[in-house]
Amino acid sequence: MSQSQYQVTLDYLYSQLPMFQRVGAVAFKKDLTNTKAICKALGNPEKQFKSIHVAGTNGKGSVSHMLAAILQAAGYKTGLYTSPHLRDFRERIRIDGEMISEAEVVDFTENMKSSIAEIQPSFFEITVGMAFDHFKRHAVDIAVIETGLGGRLDSTNVITPMLAVITNIGWDHMDLLGDTLPLIAAEKAGIIKPDVPVVVGEYQEEVAAVFEKQANERRSLLKFAAKHFEAKQTSLTHSAQTFDLLKNGRPWLSDLRTDQLGIYQSRNLVTVAAAVEQLQRIGLFIEEEHIRTGLATVGALTGFQGRWSIVSEAPLVVADTAHNEPGIRLLLQQIDQTPHQQLHFVISVVKDKDISKILSLLPKEAIYYFSKASIPRGMEVADLEVKAREAGLNGTPYPTLLLALEAAKATAREQDLILIGGSTFTVAELI
Repeated sequence: MSQSQYQVTLDYLYSQLPMFQRVGAVAFKKDLTNTKAICKALGNPEKQFKSIHVAGTNGKGSVSHMLAAILQAAGYKTGLYTSPHLRDFRERIRIDGEMISEAEVVDFTENMKSSIAEIQPSFFEITVGMAFDHFKRHAVDIAVIETGLGGRLDSTNVITPMLAVITNIGWDHMDLLGDTLPLIAAEKAGIIKPDVPVVVGEYQEEVAAVFEKQANERRSLLKFAAKHFEAKQTSLTHSAQTFDLLKNGRPWLSDLRTDQLGIYQSRNLVTVAAAVEQLQRIGLFIEEEHIRTGLATVGALTGFQGRWSIVSEAPLVVADTAHNEPGIRLLLQQIDQTPHQQLHFVISVVKDKDISKILSLLPKEAIYYFSKASIPRGMEVADLEVKAREAGLNGTPYPTLLLALEAAKATAREQDLILIGGSTFTVAELI
């Protein structure tokens, strides 16, 4: 198969099907009809493998990859479905860290063209079908499935998992999920299935009742991870950090190393610990050594990148995909913990979000390099610059992200910090 065949297939998928990643809310479907039709055309592959379903405003990508790494270390053939991708479409669909092959993407799409014409699915809906079909064909033992947006109406919500995981609830996609935290929580809680245990990472007073009500109605065992587990950071380097994990105030796993950087990983580890405990209770064979090996080598086992990823040093260049208010707050804590003189921020954002809250949080003393990611959803540089200046942020506009980064590198001194961020697409274009 030639590279051109694969590229033609990708162009077809991107151009024929509405894609939230590129165009925004118009690609979001308000029901599961299309996904169910695709799954039916494929022989309902979603019913032929065990799964774990992961939702949440922040941390769901990290938690999904951490769980997949632990399952791989435990010897399970593990599928992993995540979104969006950074560089390669195939990052979305992996088995034991290996991306779906270009040939399989082409074959699946060719075989499904008549169904695509009939059903007229979104890009995300057909991609979910491709993932489920891939996991069935390769007979995975278990698949970790990350929701794309929300939960209740997300295309992935046709599965009946052995465990549901919801990391937390924060302000994001309010135009689609609701303009209060309880409304957003209700959408995420839509992944809770009858008699399926659910782990909620953070205990948030204003939304806890939403999860409790849904779990009671579904007869689902509910655990708030943060009520039982705590992660205390004990060391940090540019390549790893270690934590002591406590359960109910007592040592559970000491000196636990992870290659995933960022202080927010303490919250993710708490969620993962509670999820692993539930998986052990429902019969999965996961021992301490599997947890340690998996968490120490998440990147190598799963290919995960994008969260506080070190791009280069002297000056330190870091890429991070934080793009909503809770994520930015945690990112700023990480910046404060990182020794540096001057902060340089290469930033682009999407135009379909209210970014005023995010911009108001960003440090005024940083030097900003404004640009636009090369996707239709990207906010025009001039608009971003105006909004940034209204928030008291000063910088220079650049026609491309690459030029913005080159300017930051030319300006920064050895002890400075260059941050690449503002959206997943900023990182995808530059990493």
